[in-house]
Amino acid sequence: GGQGLLRPARFAEKSPAVAAAYDIVSFNQRGLPLSSPLTCQTKAEFDAFFGDDARDRSPAAVRGVVRRSRQLARACQERSGGLAPYITTDQTVRDMDLFRALLGARRIAYYGPSYATMIGAYYATEFPHRVDRLVLDSPVGFAGTWQSFEEGQPLSFQRRFEQDFLPWLAARDATYHYGRTAAGAKERWEARRRALREHPVDLGDGRRLTPNVLDNATVQALYNAEGFAPLAAALSVLERWDTATPAERAAVGRAFPGYLSPEFLAEFAAVTCNDTPWSRDMDGWVRRTAAYTAKYPLAGARALAFAATCAAWPASHAPRVHVTGKGLPTTLMLASRHDPATHYEGALGAHRALRGSRLVTVGGGDHGQYQNGNPCVDSLVDRYLLAGAVPARDTTCPAPGTYG
Repeated sequence: GGQGLLRPARFAEKSPAVAAAYDIVSFNQRGLPLSSPLTCQTKAEFDAFFGDDARDRSPAAVRGVVRRSRQLARACQERSGGLAPYITTDQTVRDMDLFRALLGARRIAYYGPSYATMIGAYYATEFPHRVDRLVLDSPVGFAGTWQSFEEGQPLSFQRRFEQDFLPWLAARDATYHYGRTAAGAKERWEARRRALREHPVDLGDGRRLTPNVLDNATVQALYNAEGFAPLAAALSVLERWDTATPAERAAVGRAFPGYLSPEFLAEFAAVTCNDTPWSRDMDGWVRRTAAYTAKYPLAGARALAFAATCAAWPASHAPRVHVTGKGLPTTLMLASRHDPATHYEGALGAHRALRGSRLVTVGGGDHGQYQNGNPCVDSLVDRYLLAGAVPARDTTCPAPGTYG
């Protein structure tokens, strides 16, 4: 998810032929800044939400996570002026159809990546007669629930880390000096994480590099292979921090930016907790996320904070939308095998649910396939948008070149 207001200009720049054929329109969905913003936390409360080491499973630490998650769920209701229950995908697609009507368009062609795939799938289900083309790029698991989708993310982030990034890093030991095997590089990363718990690194401007910041920056770097080299360079400098130059330290600071924002977390919590049901068994979540933390620690350690928020969220009256593909033209879906954020398993389920769709499976693990340096993908999408041409059956594209 995220803000969409800047997307049309970038879209047109990268696909001039499509821009010449279409009016390209995007929007900031309800709940986001520059729309109808949802307010849940102050900056201090947000910082505290991610403040402690997410891997700490001591009883006191777990109680703290659950307490802060309950506070977030309550604050979203109390501080939103009644808006929080209406931050849903169903409400957003109705907003989108209002935009369509105001623009005087009888039908639309829709492209959406990541969470926008759920917006597109819901729109196509509720307004199939308004859809001319539909491209869903790196789909969330809209065939199931947000709970089932998010429970798949610890595995997919760990897979991307261990099967893509760490082998890439080990193959470049001559450059980064981080270990000549993936296992060796992983142990060095884990050793640095342990050291940060006792000795956080001062990044300047009041920022500190803590275990959670290392986790979250690593997670962000995994979204696209172009993030591998900046993360690797920063990890290398951390190993010789005391002798690093000011320029090297500044580069490390850029590689470890702030994680998310209070505005994003508010929108994320509202959509995921409102759209589909969640288990209310808090003790069950503590047990399940302990298993995620042990097996898939990179993203599994933070899972309790998100799950506990939805477990404490008031019961939602949002309608359950079942995506089927009924009444739609042939649609195009794009997914990479090792996408960390929108796992391939969820994409396969979404593909099965959206009957008549064609799935383009892309090698590698980038998140967002179109306009991401992959000529194979770009040509398929452009042909579909411009001429309605689709592959006769599901097909594949290679990863977009090598990882720099």
